[in-house]
Amino acid sequence: MLTRSNRTQLAALLMATVALAPIIAFAQAALGRDVPKEKQTTLGLYVTAQEAFEKWKADPGKVKILDVRTPEEFIFIGHPAGAWNVPLVLQTHDWDAAKRHLAMKPNPDFIAQVKEVAGPDDMLLVICRSGGRSAKAVNMLAEAGFKNAYTVTDGMEGDLVDDPGSAFHGKRMKNGWKNAGLPWTYDVDPERMRLPAEPQSK
Repeated sequence: MLTRSNRTQLAALLMATVALAPIIAFAQAALGRDVPKEKQTTLGLYVTAQEAFEKWKADPGKVKILDVRTPEEFIFIGHPAGAWNVPLVLQTHDWDAAKRHLAMKPNPDFIAQVKEVAGPDDMLLVICRSGGRSAKAVNMLAEAGFKNAYTVTDGMEGDLVDDPGSAFHGKRMKNGWKNAGLPWTYDVDPERMRLPAEPQSK
């Protein structure tokens, strides 16, 4: 039989559990996604491409899709319908022999350009190729005061298929905006792009 003291302690414990429930649920939602380290953010806000589309569709006036890929990717690979292009990094024409691709350089105007298209209270759905750059972009946005920025963990093109028996081995066909069959386009509205103000060289 519970004593008066035990009942008081039990009631206090139950109240504390109820009070912590939202925090625990948030932590479980963030951690339960098993987000790779390179895709994790300081804000801990994650969505898949499908979830991002549902959020945007529900309130396209307040929710902004922010595509942080290069203008070249935005134009030639295609982009989510309704997205804004504010590149996190810019393509150069200098070959990086170690990485075996063209070198990139940071966009020095990234935060200022985001502020041209979004306010601090807007929900930002930040997307790149496959979730790495978008995580870095979200961390920069968080430091600049944006607190409602989600990274799209599977990005526009998705993750690599790791199956030597598949015709798609090594291709980005696993998930992502395109592979989910979500609305995307090659059509470009220059008003929705923030282009560099200087030549793209080192």
